[in-house]
Amino acid sequence: MPTGKVYLIPNVLQDDDDALKAIPSYVLSAIKDCRVFFTENEKVARRYFKKLWKEMLIDNYEWYAIHKAEESVKQNFTEHLKNGTNIGIVSDAGCPGIADPGQILIDAAQRIGAKVQPLVGPSSILLALMASGMNGQQFQFNGYLPVENVERKKTLRFLEEDSLKRSCTQIFIETPYRNHSLLNDILTTCKSGTKLCIAVDITAASESIETKNIQQWKKETIDLHKRPAIFLLSAY
Repeated sequence: MPTGKVYLIPNVLQDDDDALKAIPSYVLSAIKDCRVFFTENEKVARRYFKKLWKEMLIDNYEWYAIHKAEESVKQNFTEHLKNGTNIGIVSDAGCPGIADPGQILIDAAQRIGAKVQPLVGPSSILLALMASGMNGQQFQFNGYLPVENVERKKTLRFLEEDSLKRSCTQIFIETPYRNHSLLNDILTTCKSGTKLCIAVDITAASESIETKNIQQWKKETIDLHKRPAIFLLSAY
């Protein structure tokens, strides 16, 4: 029996009708080709699919939560593939496997030789980089920075120095309710000439992607509270 295929199904970045425009039409064909879905959040995935395909009968499909991809989850995943079942992996937002727990299941699929089909969709990391005007030849995604204030400032200084040394764009994110705390640390830690891009609500009607140096940002007021944001740093 041939092994099932794994579709990496991109999700919208915002719960906003405008954000659906960033999803290619062929994603729906992939959804229809699956019988089982492994999701970061089942409720979010179901609501998203119903927006794309109103006639979808949700209860006709099997749903599994990825969480941290415990052994039992990986076992269910590989068994379905070995039985020839096509599976969709769905992130909460953006592309599965990129800053996302789905990577563990994708690794499991690769280990048994299953075909993995990545589908084009919105990635806040790449979209922000594209619009920032910063170096797209040499960049590094750092995920979340330390929460503790002293450690975070130490990390910011390191990233700034590394950016200068390697002409590298440093990219990082934060939990939306801590955006202002992170921004304050950036503005008080980094040098005045260092460039900072703040990308907020990417693909939504309220999208804003702006690049200024630290000195310029200190003169600005920007509301980042509870808004999905991504930060890019480039030292000169």
